[in-house]
Amino acid sequence: MMQLFLDTTDTAVLTDLAKTGLVDGVTTNPSLIAKSGRNMLEVIAEICGIVEGPVSAEVAAMDVDGMLAEGRKLAGIAPNVVVKLPLTKAGLIAAGEFSREGISTNVTLCFSATQALMAAKAGATYISPFIGRLDDHGFNGMDLISEIRAIYDNYGFDTEILAASIRSIGHVKEAALAGADCATIPPDVFNGLFKHPLTDKGLEQFTKDWAGTGQSIL
Repeated sequence: MMQLFLDTTDTAVLTDLAKTGLVDGVTTNPSLIAKSGRNMLEVIAEICGIVEGPVSAEVAAMDVDGMLAEGRKLAGIAPNVVVKLPLTKAGLIAAGEFSREGISTNVTLCFSATQALMAAKAGATYISPFIGRLDDHGFNGMDLISEIRAIYDNYGFDTEILAASIRSIGHVKEAALAGADCATIPPDVFNGLFKHPLTDKGLEQFTKDWAGTGQSIL
């Protein structure tokens, strides 16, 4: 089953959409935290209280020791915190150590299949290929999802493919067709997944016809 994560730190929006029962987790990043204007640790703790699924919280350090110290602190907030690490050599060294410690990780800013291969070998729980950013630079981001899927299936890697930088409903559909395990999407795209103009048109006709019968179910 494809998991749908919300890419947000807006706890009011998250609380509302979590009521659908269709939100499997949450991802955050430094840019979203900066927009919120709130303390990062408080935001992560609040989000973990809203959703039971994985909540990605990103380290700020660029060195291994710093990543390990920050990651352990983030992981201590709640059992469902996933430590988000950059796809660098230092990040993968930290991912390997966290794997041995039983701490879940999300390796982010993936732009190539070989990077995804290295992340899986390091024991990453999730790999986050950035679809939209690849599209912005003239590449087809979905090709990357397909390549990673093939490599992971070839070798039986457990690392889950978390399609990120999702910009549209079409991206969600294509990621699912390409075999992504998860997609992290902005709230507006999530809301759009429910909609289709023909659904609205059909409901309008059904409502009109039902009113014409003068009946009531209750």
